[in-house]
Amino acid sequence: MSLRQMAPRCTSRAISLSLPPVVGLSGGEHVCPPRCLDTVGAIEMSIAETTKAMLKKYEIGSKFSYLSSLPKASVLIPLFVRNGELRVLMTVRSQELNTSGGEVCFPGGKYDPMDHNEIDTALREAGEEIGLPPDQVEVVCRLFPVMSKTGIVVTPVVAFIKESFQAQPNPEEVSDIFSVPLDYFINPALHTSHAMPGQPVRNHFFTYQDNESGKSYLIWGLTATLALLVAVLALEKKPSFPVGFNIEDPLPHFQRSLDQWRSRL
Repeated sequence: MSLRQMAPRCTSRAISLSLPPVVGLSGGEHVCPPRCLDTVGAIEMSIAETTKAMLKKYEIGSKFSYLSSLPKASVLIPLFVRNGELRVLMTVRSQELNTSGGEVCFPGGKYDPMDHNEIDTALREAGEEIGLPPDQVEVVCRLFPVMSKTGIVVTPVVAFIKESFQAQPNPEEVSDIFSVPLDYFINPALHTSHAMPGQPVRNHFFTYQDNESGKSYLIWGLTATLALLVAVLALEKKPSFPVGFNIEDPLPHFQRSLDQWRSRL
């Protein structure tokens, strides 16, 4: 399936981006003329470059190297731009898996001794799960690691992929693939959460209705937290609901959270 197939072609929505008027086809459908497509491409490139610059400020470097003795995993958070809108690719885990079957997640998995670092893990797993070739991925940064409910240190690797990427889900691991507008995760009307007793984090919940497929997806837990984190950092917008971390300086929160988890191990 193509990412382009997950949403309608360029429509009169483009007018809101100050693009040239669209031309009509019989039956009322609209497509962008060549000049419009050139403008869309320029705008999308600008959005991508601005987002990359914003996120690179949060690259963790070696700040969390002291966690190297703990079990590790990585997830890839694939971003792309379509019709002037920043979107994130997500998957649904196969029901056949022993853990978290049927849940929404990002491509990813446990560290393998053959992996050089967290980025290698994320790219390898994305290749295995959705057929994403590493040479079609532009890695932007590694964000603050978080601890999973099973005690694994998970490093989110944020990257850009091409909107034209043809996903090839591995049915043994992935049952579905979809994309969500990134600003969806800062909309208070679409969000609920609750505090987690004894922990400095909140459990976030988003229900996404995909108008193209008609399917509804529940995004929650660690996946929702990471999606929210990337949305806040990339869009530089503060949600009106409590997120559980300091938006201006999120690093100390995630460091404290990891230290609390370590003290229990």
